[in-house]
Amino acid sequence: MVLTCPVATGRTTQHQEAAGHSRRNLLRTGALVALGGAAVPLAGCDLFDRGDDRSRGPDPLEPLAAESVALEARYRAAVAAAPDLTDRLTAIADAHRAHAEELRKVIGRPAPSGSPAAAPTLAATDPDGLVAELRQAEKQGRENAARACAAAPGERAALLGSIAAARATHVEALA
Repeated sequence: MVLTCPVATGRTTQHQEAAGHSRRNLLRTGALVALGGAAVPLAGCDLFDRGDDRSRGPDPLEPLAAESVALEARYRAAVAAAPDLTDRLTAIADAHRAHAEELRKVIGRPAPSGSPAAAPTLAATDPDGLVAELRQAEKQGRENAARACAAAPGERAALLGSIAAARATHVEALA
């Protein structure tokens, strides 16, 4: 019996050259046969149709997208009620609009159509009261975004974590 030292071939594992078929090639062939055999019966049942799926239920991110729209509207209403808060609140309102737009992209459906939402009513009328009211709304929004982030699959968690962090920053900016 002659022992030989494996020659480096650019592979990270040792490979013995054996006559016949490799396990990898057999697995590849098996997967292709299985996929080809399954694709024929599935082609007729709309599996590959990614069009408008009316039967699909609401996306779990719908409430968070709606909340972002509502928060933006609250900020815009506060600016209208107290114009001296414009510099302080406009950037935050813009951030909520951007969040809603990104959530809609992830959801893959436009915002629900219907009658436009009425302008939000704010309990406070003075600037300090308006800021306190917005701060409370941001705290609730931060908690909602954090819960959504914790429950989301990985491909959505980064966006939701970013939204939760932005809302936490908004809470501090309103302090």
